[in-house]
Amino acid sequence: MTRGIGLFAGLLGLWLPLHASAATFDFSEVVDKAKALAAEPYEAPKPVPKFLQELSFDDYQGIRFKPENSLWHESNSAFQVMPVPPGLFYKYQVRVHIIDAEGVHPLKFDKNQFTYPNSEVERLVPADLGYAGFKLTFPLQQADVQNQFLVFAGASYFRAVGRENNFGISGRGVALNTGLPGGEEFPDFVEFWLERPKPDADRLTFYGLLNGKSLTGAYRFTVIPGDTTSLQVESRLFPRQSVELLGVAPLTSMFYYGENTHRPPGEWRPQVHDSDGLLIHDGPSDEWLWRPLRNPKALQMDYFATQNLRGFGLLQRDTHFHNYMDLEARYDGRPSAWVEPKGDWGKGDVVLVQIPTPDETNDNIVAFWKPKPAVEQGQELKYDYSVHFGAPDITKSPLGRTQESFLGDGMRVGGGNEEGAVRVLIDFAGGPLDKLKAGAPVLGEVSVQQDGELIEQFVEYVAPLKRWRLSILARPAADRPLNLRAFLKDEEQTLTETWQYELPANDPLLGGEE
Repeated sequence: MTRGIGLFAGLLGLWLPLHASAATFDFSEVVDKAKALAAEPYEAPKPVPKFLQELSFDDYQGIRFKPENSLWHESNSAFQVMPVPPGLFYKYQVRVHIIDAEGVHPLKFDKNQFTYPNSEVERLVPADLGYAGFKLTFPLQQADVQNQFLVFAGASYFRAVGRENNFGISGRGVALNTGLPGGEEFPDFVEFWLERPKPDADRLTFYGLLNGKSLTGAYRFTVIPGDTTSLQVESRLFPRQSVELLGVAPLTSMFYYGENTHRPPGEWRPQVHDSDGLLIHDGPSDEWLWRPLRNPKALQMDYFATQNLRGFGLLQRDTHFHNYMDLEARYDGRPSAWVEPKGDWGKGDVVLVQIPTPDETNDNIVAFWKPKPAVEQGQELKYDYSVHFGAPDITKSPLGRTQESFLGDGMRVGGGNEEGAVRVLIDFAGGPLDKLKAGAPVLGEVSVQQDGELIEQFVEYVAPLKRWRLSILARPAADRPLNLRAFLKDEEQTLTETWQYELPANDPLLGGEE
């Protein structure tokens, strides 16, 4: 036995291989497992010992995997794997397998691969505990330093970053009934298979088996880290029962407050959020629609109809430190996430769920795509897509983009003299706007829904910022929200994405209470 294989066996504790060679393992095996599992009654995963679930945040953080024990560390592989220990939020064990030239091998738990916050925790951790997921590392910053860039742990959640990002937004395998009165369901990735890459590989492939009360799923992921980290996803879903609201390629983020909302009393930071808006690109109309996020007083769900979705994502467009001033959270470095379907998913809706949150500790924003046809028991659903994590320009939109949105009272100096009205300022830049001279004939196209009144609108060039500003004064109908759509154009073409916003009727600007 060679030194490399000997060390690998020592770390993992090889069991009998499930297959004669890695070449015989295929995505179809995971698909067959998911399909067979859907035909069986759902069995919830067994939780880990109670004391692990009740660990304090600091004690759980004190359970640390030793980097020198990383999978494939001995061969100086560019990709290495660090298992995630169960505990606190991670209540269930997942099975992890390695696919290599020797076959398929379970990744055996070894408690000595971790350090612990104290001897009591170390004593209580059972020798067969298992893992809650895994982290992938890759030399993103320096050739000789492994950086964590992708984490799969907890239900079907995963997080990823590009080269210059810190962790923020999450993806999920699937979302079920998110925001509905009956409550959300959280299926779990219960098994993974990781293909061992060549030491100098620039991508890694792994597979996941999803299990939940309402459906099962099979996934193949191919991840490519870099300035932008991209996951190519193949998914097959098998409903055990009808699903009221299926969320495909869900993204989960946090929005506490921003420049378009009120700053909570006592907060000194200008803004606090992981993402500041939802962007949607639909095919037939080629419209790019931008919806700034809010922290609503009550749960809010918005449905944006799509005929042939080309992309959607939750973006962190504001990447200037001075707009956050937070040296610890560094919200200016949070990644944007962009989903691109492969093929035609058909008619459906991009759904935006915004949940009230009293602080920044809750992920209160969810966006996903919902198919229009009903999801029934016995179907096989196929959704292939890519999801990219990185800078806000990952969308590759050719149009001018919303930079900032501001709202104020339309009955005060600088806002107007119209009682009950709202002054809205939208700054656009980029795309064809950057080629225009300051005196170019740029026009605003504004519409007000729900019987609202457009009082005035005009466009100005903002020389200090090299932007174009659309200023709107509008008044909603009595006891109705203010619902606006706007974009910039010239006499021949659309210059910007469409900005869309809804200010609820109970907002303080419309007479509601703080």
